[in-house]
Amino acid sequence: MDVLVTGAHGTVGTAITDHLSDDDRYEFTLLDVEAGDGPGESVVADVRDYDAIRPHFEGQDAVIHLAIVPGTGGLDDRSLGWSEPLADNLEALHNVTEAAVDAGLDSIVFASSNHAVGMVEARNAPGIYFDDEPYAGHDEPHRPDSQYGLTKTYGEDLGRLAAESHGIRFYALRIGAVRDPEYDHPYGDAERGVDRGDWERGSDAYEEQVARMKGHWQSRRDLAHMVDCCLRDDSVEWGHFYGLSANDGRWLDDLEHARETIGYEPQDSGDEWDAPPE
Repeated sequence: MDVLVTGAHGTVGTAITDHLSDDDRYEFTLLDVEAGDGPGESVVADVRDYDAIRPHFEGQDAVIHLAIVPGTGGLDDRSLGWSEPLADNLEALHNVTEAAVDAGLDSIVFASSNHAVGMVEARNAPGIYFDDEPYAGHDEPHRPDSQYGLTKTYGEDLGRLAAESHGIRFYALRIGAVRDPEYDHPYGDAERGVDRGDWERGSDAYEEQVARMKGHWQSRRDLAHMVDCCLRDDSVEWGHFYGLSANDGRWLDDLEHARETIGYEPQDSGDEWDAPPE
């Protein structure tokens, strides 16, 4: 299977290629705004430029759309105003979706985000991190918590339109927290804060970050496995799935749905960790 990956050299893109590049079923083309290392052909193009990206869709079976234009507001930005980065990201979503349909690809895998329903967390934090009961299931409606989250809900709806109108399969992954290899564990955000000098290890702020990640983490290999499940699936017309490892404390809960629908079987769990790696 020939697979185009946009934004291929970022945290999520490298998680996919780190774990799937040795799989003989896949040939990856890595598209990004700058050249980078990685398995497969690397091409430079900007997803805001339809004419620049369109040729790279030829001969592909699927696209994994990860690229996002920086500047779409912070995750705590509740502003309702229009902005150039917001417009750029919506244009990029249209460009990738149109190119995939026009080139006759079989499927789109879209890096959506937990922030598509992020108001669930925003309205219930920090108690949500310490509660073992899920707050939102698979059928939770869109509840974006920021302009960033809004772009993800828009991307999900655009993908559904493409699927139902043009017959391309569409998978939205509402990714929780995938991190670079150094911080790929449920203590990752807390330890990164220590490294930046934001707080001390064992402080209340540190422990809150640990509690959040123990419910919200998706390991790099579990993320790659979820993508693999989507690429191999031929039954879904369109759908969304929470990108989480098998964490008991998760507040977004559709693992059974993902298991039954695309065969997702996460190998990792935040509950297996009681300290950061030495």
